[in-house]
Amino acid sequence: MGLASDMFIIRGRKLRHSPIHERNKKHESTTAKVCFEFLDKTGRSFSSVVKELHPELLLPVCVFYLILRGLDTIEDDTSIPLETKEPPLRDFKDYLEQDGWTFTGNRPEEKDRQLLVQFDNVIAEFRNMKPVYQAIIKDITDKVGNGMADFARKAAFGDAGVNTVEEYDLYCWYVAGVVGEGLTRLFVGAGLGEVTLINHFHLYKSMGLLLQKNNIIRDVREDHDDGRRFWPKEIWSKHVDKFEDLFEPENLELALNCSSEMVLNALGHASDCLSYLVGLREQSVFNFCAIPQSMAMATLELCFRNPAVFERNIKITKGDAFQLMVESSQDLEKVYKVFCRYVHRIQQKNNPKDPNFLKISIACEQIERFAEALAPQSVELAKSKTKGKALVAGKGRVQHQAGFNEEIWSTTGRVFAISAVISILVVGAAWLMEARFNLA
Repeated sequence: MGLASDMFIIRGRKLRHSPIHERNKKHESTTAKVCFEFLDKTGRSFSSVVKELHPELLLPVCVFYLILRGLDTIEDDTSIPLETKEPPLRDFKDYLEQDGWTFTGNRPEEKDRQLLVQFDNVIAEFRNMKPVYQAIIKDITDKVGNGMADFARKAAFGDAGVNTVEEYDLYCWYVAGVVGEGLTRLFVGAGLGEVTLINHFHLYKSMGLLLQKNNIIRDVREDHDDGRRFWPKEIWSKHVDKFEDLFEPENLELALNCSSEMVLNALGHASDCLSYLVGLREQSVFNFCAIPQSMAMATLELCFRNPAVFERNIKITKGDAFQLMVESSQDLEKVYKVFCRYVHRIQQKNNPKDPNFLKISIACEQIERFAEALAPQSVELAKSKTKGKALVAGKGRVQHQAGFNEEIWSTTGRVFAISAVISILVVGAAWLMEARFNLA
């Protein structure tokens, strides 16, 4: 029994996930069917949430994903020299207008090579979608392709890694944050997201950065073996002299401290992600955004102070993934609880000997308090509006109605003010814990 099933048995309990919308294969073109086949092959678990999207966005988001996957397949192939790699990355947006364009320059073992070999199917569906969606996807493709090309050029001239945290954020913005912008514009363009959502740059930026940083933390061993380094030197140099020292058994404690600082950096986006979800007006779009974020939080907790990160690629179990899918397909309050659950587990694993022990404690406490304060306020505020101008929870599902009130997001400032006071208390408590540990 796998994730494709609508029912899954976990630890003796039956969980059911019922799609909001179901894909209608009868009305799909041949090229659309090929696109969905590649979505299943390349998107893996992500494929299921795409295929449950509202019919208005189903094919546009599928095609958008495949276009970005095509870009990534070229950028990720270390066997392609810069002079061959750079032009298609920068010109990829123009290929979307060329009927029949394909790319065969990847090495045979590249896992998603076939997508580019048959990319003419993606182009056919791109050219069939509404002009407004084409314009959004083409613009984002241009930004992502040029960002990837800039970093590929940098790597080709002797700097194979990311140096500063600022540069790390910039890389994550180009490969994921910009995607958050594109998806937000698609949601708004389809009338399934609040218009004001597009004005909250920091929120959709965080949506992309949390997912990308989660992948970079999880894939550190795989990237290292492939000669790539995305952990910023500004972080790892605090713990070891050379990046490769992180993978030496005798440096395990130093490596774990380094990985915990990477997780700390990623946790800085969690509260923004929760705030972003408030602006989504349709259940399938909410699910599409909430499920990956919940899985990212679960993966961060799995990676936190886990020696296996430096040995192999690790993933949450299929059972946990499905449970998160069910929980995150309900309402805001359920997602807040998921975030708090994994943040609490990170707190439990936090080591007083870690140089970032206090900062991690504070960050976790702030996320928990933010979620606890935001959830009831968003629900009560929505219920108080006679015409339902926000996001309300009802019967286990998120109900989205027309309009949005900025007052919900304005609660963020008040919540952070509360968190600041709590943080002072946390620092004191954590200091006492550390002192007691060192005296023991």
